[in-house]
Amino acid sequence: MIGFIQALQRRTPLGWLQLSHSRSRLLVALSGIAFADVIIFMQLGFQNALYDSGTTLNRAVLADIVLISPQSRNLQNMSTFSRRRLFQAADVPGVKSAEPMYIGMITWKNPQTKRKTTVQAVAFNPEQPALNIPEVNAQLDKIKLPDNFLFDRAAKGEYKQVFSQIDAGKIVTTEIDKRTINIGGLFKLGSSFGADGTIISSPENFIRISPKRQIGSVTLGLVYLQPGYNSQQVAATLKSHLQNNQDVKVFTRQEFIKFEEDYWKKESPIGFIFTLGVSMGFIVGVILVYQVLSTDVNAHIKEYATFKAMGYPNIYLLGVIFEEAIILAALGFIPGFLIPLGLYQLARNATNLPIYMTLTRALVVFFMTIIMCAISGAIATNKLQTADPADMF
Repeated sequence: MIGFIQALQRRTPLGWLQLSHSRSRLLVALSGIAFADVIIFMQLGFQNALYDSGTTLNRAVLADIVLISPQSRNLQNMSTFSRRRLFQAADVPGVKSAEPMYIGMITWKNPQTKRKTTVQAVAFNPEQPALNIPEVNAQLDKIKLPDNFLFDRAAKGEYKQVFSQIDAGKIVTTEIDKRTINIGGLFKLGSSFGADGTIISSPENFIRISPKRQIGSVTLGLVYLQPGYNSQQVAATLKSHLQNNQDVKVFTRQEFIKFEEDYWKKESPIGFIFTLGVSMGFIVGVILVYQVLSTDVNAHIKEYATFKAMGYPNIYLLGVIFEEAIILAALGFIPGFLIPLGLYQLARNATNLPIYMTLTRALVVFFMTIIMCAISGAIATNKLQTADPADMF
C-alpha cells in the first residue's frame, strides 16, 4: 500500500496534461466555474448585506435590555405598546432607568431632488444617549429644537449638495406630510433593504411628523441597568414581573439583534431568495464541470481502458479525474474571486449597502468550489469504472 502511494506521488500528472492539451475545453471549464463562483459570491454578499444592514440599528442600541410588542416583526414593521410598561419595568431591582424609543417609516421629500422617498425615523430622549453613534451623541442638543432632525450621511440617494451645505454650517429644510422640518446635523448609519436612510430627533418632533402616533405608545423600551447587575438575570425578572401583560416581550441586547436577524433569515422572502441563489450557483457549477469531465472521460476512454489492461487499478484512474477536478477548482476560483471584488464595489457605491469581501466568505466559497468539482468528478467517473478493455478493442 505504501509503495502504491509513493507511486502515485511520482506518477506523471496526467490530469493536468489532459486539461492543458485541449486549451479551449480548459477555458470553457474555467469560465463555467468562475461564473458559478461569481453567482455564489454575489448572492452571499447581498445576503450578508441584508443581515448586516438590517441589524445596524439593533447593534447601535446602547440599552442592556429591550422591550418590544409581541406583534412586531422587524424594525420596519413594528407595533407599539403602552408606556406604562416602562414605569413598571423601572420598579424591578437592578434597573437604572427605562426610556422610550419611537421608530416609524415615513415618506419625505429629498431636500436635493424633491422626490419622495422612504426613510426610517428614530426618536428618543435627548437627555439619555440611546445609540452608540458618536456623531449623534455629540449633537443631542440639536434634536431638542422644534422640527430639528439629524440625517444619515450614508443614506441611499442624491444628497451631495445637502451634505456639503450642512457641513458648511447651514440648515437644510424639507417636507414631511406638508410639514417643514430642518436638517441641522449629520451622522453615519447606513441604508438597508427596508429604508433608504434614517433621521433622528426627539419624541416631540417624531409625534409632529407622525400625527397618528401618540406619545404614550412606544416602539421600543430601552432598559438600562445599574452597575454590577447581569442582563440575563434582570431580563428573567422582568419577564416574571410583566408576565400578566401580553403586550410586551423582553429581550437582552443580543436577543434583540438576533430577533431582527432571524426575521430576515427565516421569515423574509428576500433571505430565502439569496439562499436559493447560492444553491443554484452551486448546482450550475456542478453541471458545467461534470460536462467538461464527462467529455474528457469519453474522449480518452480507450486510453483509460489501456491503463486498466496494463494492471492499473480503478483508484489510480479515479485519481486522474479528481486531479482534474481539483485543478479546475483552484484555477477557476481565481477569476471567480477577483470579479466579485469589482462587483461588490459597484454595488456598494450604487446602494450604500455594506457589501464587502471577507476572508471567511472567500474560504467558504473556495471549499464549496472544491466540493462542487469533486462531486462532478465523482459523477463523471461512473462510466470510467465500467470501462472494459475487451470492449474498447
